[in-house]
Parts: sequence; C-alpha cells; structure tokens
Amino acid sequence: MGGGARRAAHVMKNAAKLPLEKCPRIIHGETLTDRKSVFQPHCATVETAEQVKLVQAQLLTNRKIAQATHNIMAYRIFDEAKNAWLQDCDDDGETAAGSRVLHLMQILEVRNVVVVVTRWYGGVHLGADRFKHINSCARAVLVQFGAVQEKGPTKPGKGKKPSHSK
Repeated sequence: MGGGARRAAHVMKNAAKLPLEKCPRIIHGETLTDRKSVFQPHCATVETAEQVKLVQAQLLTNRKIAQATHNIMAYRIFDEAKNAWLQDCDDDGETAAGSRVLHLMQILEVRNVVVVVTRWYGGVHLGADRFKHINSCARAVLVQFGAVQEKGPTKPGKGKKPSHSK
C-alpha cells in the first residue's frame, strides 16, 4: 500500500465519525496529464479546521481519489476574532508539494479556502515538472473557484522595446 493509500485509509477510518452532510461544496478542476501522470485539483470554502477534515473525508469517499498516489492539501483560514491566520499543508508523500501549494496561496492572498491536488502516478518520473503541474492545477482551480483573479495583460512598457532601424 502506497503512502497516499495509507493516508486515505487513516482518514477514511476517522471519516465515519465526521458529519459529511455538513461538508462545504467542493469544486473539481480540470485534469492535467503528463507522461501518464494525471493531476486533478479540488477546492472548497472553509472557515474551520474541522471543515478542512470534512472536505478531505468527502473527497476520499470517491474510490478513485482515495486510491490516488498523492492527495496534496493546503489551506488558509483567517480568524477575524483573533486577527490571525490558521494555515497548514500536507504533502501526502510528495515531498515539499504541500508547502509549495500553501506558498502559492499566500502569494495570491487567498483566504478561507482549502485546495487538494490529486496525483495518480503514471510510472514515469516527472522531476521538477510535477511541481509546475501541481501549482498550475492549484492556481487554475482557485481561478475557477473565484478565489483569485486570472492574470491580466502585461503592463505597457514591459518586455522588449521595438527596434528602430535607420
């Protein structure tokens, strides 16, 4: 049993105790495939760490997601009462992947959102490309979800200046 499957079994064991009917609505993003590895992002609004657990448990009720190689997760919640951030991440065996997604969420100033990127390993090592794909999926689902704006056109004056020939 791989790391992702072990974690899924652990979460599912505890999921029976969670009221899944109170789970926030989850958005499922488009899949991305590279060299037989498949990535799919998921996103939901959360206001408590308990809701983060509900989202994870709800996702893992899907057998395909539960059997994925990795379910990389990051969340950021702003506690208005304490004027403080509650944030965390989980790599699920994909070293440093969760912290990279969390860093992306910090840069984009996302609040009250959990992102899970599911990866099904295709048998071919992707090297650093896997991190590009994980972040790309996370960003895409955040845009789809409305938690962040898409990149607009570049500002005038950026890039190469036109050459003037005599």
